[in-house]
Amino acid sequence: MIYKLDPLGDPRWQALVDRHPNASVFHTSGWLEAVRRTYGYKPVVFTTSSPTHELRSGLLFCRIRSWLAGRRMVSLPLSDSCEPLCDSDEFEVLLHYLQSAFDHQDWKSLEIRLFDGHYSSEAKAAGFSIRDKHLLHRLSLQSVRSNLFESFHEDSLQHQVQGTERPGLVERIGKSERLLKDFYGLYLLNQQRQKVPPQPYKWFQNVVRCMDECLEIRTAYENDIPIASILTLRFRNTVYCRYGYANAQFNHLGSMPFLLLRAMREAKSNGATRFDLGRMELGNTELIAFKSRWASQPQTLTYWEFPGSLADSVQSDWKAKVLKGVFSLMSDRMLTATGRFFYPYIG
Repeated sequence: MIYKLDPLGDPRWQALVDRHPNASVFHTSGWLEAVRRTYGYKPVVFTTSSPTHELRSGLLFCRIRSWLAGRRMVSLPLSDSCEPLCDSDEFEVLLHYLQSAFDHQDWKSLEIRLFDGHYSSEAKAAGFSIRDKHLLHRLSLQSVRSNLFESFHEDSLQHQVQGTERPGLVERIGKSERLLKDFYGLYLLNQQRQKVPPQPYKWFQNVVRCMDECLEIRTAYENDIPIASILTLRFRNTVYCRYGYANAQFNHLGSMPFLLLRAMREAKSNGATRFDLGRMELGNTELIAFKSRWASQPQTLTYWEFPGSLADSVQSDWKAKVLKGVFSLMSDRMLTATGRFFYPYIG
């Protein structure tokens, strides 16, 4: 028997997340609630555990109703990855159940986001196709020396961080409204520079409210001007740098390495063993090079889709190129309005 449950209404879900080795911050009830409040995506978990027994496993999805990309089941929107909280045999059973139910639902596709080598053979055997690939940089805080500063290459990160250790550069930490607004201002600058529609402010407001004590915003100021900011999340032994942005005019100050190094030092002193720098598109060579200075051996994330084909992938790439061309012609105000309109349908 396969059962469905609401992870935001069933306390067994968070209990499973707290103890399962595959769980991440993206499985937590707080993250799912932020997604629901902002975009209205309804989460659902498929499991072989009956409602009257302890929850032993689960496969998490969100339903996305989109006129732009069709009605989809995604595991998980707005997340880097979402590993199944089950063994490979049960994962295969759950996939086959979802595929058998596919013809009786109004879904256009199923999407799962996995680390390479984790459940990949099961996804491929079930008829899923590769939709996209990303890189994920993770730094082991156990493998570096007690002095993180000395662990990095002298000619790269050390040089940049040394330049920031001077009067005038101030770091502020917390989750106040001012810190959030300064963070969002830098985020907007970054999106406008790259001509990408930004997510609405309420998304970050909901993440701050729903993630509560496990969230921190760290911002660097030069003469009270915010010049770089990162948003970090803590789940068990991992600290996630989910977002990080800087004002390019102040890049010579090395404010982003300055913030990251301080966040890593604090994470290590508080018992964290891993620092997650987040996913990166394969084509973003500049940012990949920057993150590789911290974590030189990135992992590959593969996004699998059913049903999927090479023709679907080509069509998706073509649509993305057309949209990028349209975005490049938009004013900053139009980009912001487009972000508010499009994000609920993108997932």
